[in-house]
Amino acid sequence: MNIRQAGTDDLQRVYDITQQTIFAVYPHYYPAGAVVFFSAHHSKSRIADDIAAGQVFLGEERGEAVGTVTVVRNEINRLFVLPQHQGRGFGAALFAFAESRIAAEYDEAVLDASLAAKGLYLRRGYRETGYFTVGTENGDVLCYDTMKKNLHDKEATP
Repeated sequence: MNIRQAGTDDLQRVYDITQQTIFAVYPHYYPAGAVVFFSAHHSKSRIADDIAAGQVFLGEERGEAVGTVTVVRNEINRLFVLPQHQGRGFGAALFAFAESRIAAEYDEAVLDASLAAKGLYLRRGYRETGYFTVGTENGDVLCYDTMKKNLHDKEATP
């Protein structure tokens, strides 16, 4: 997979990957109000701001955009792979790319873990540092953990 920095002309692609993945995966883990919250949180304007700041990366396979990741300082955000491309190592490649970028300047990577991705992060050596809830539409609740990993500790890296 080729991973490159997203440009302004990639906004729609990144937005589509994000939204398609949220609506295909998150309803299996969260109530409707939380899914709508996630969708709004990853709005086109937020993605555009991150692209303008040079923080968004696009994963492509054979010229097709299959996933995206956003790296802000030492934080991994918005890691999504289109549902039809999941289970083929693209998410792992994007994750390794993000960790490598972070490790060049920081000792630790941090992230907010959705219920859908928490198991992946635990397997990659992350540990929980906090648990949070957010009230959403219809009285639904969004639950997530904050997690971190020491990137220079070889024992923490599977």
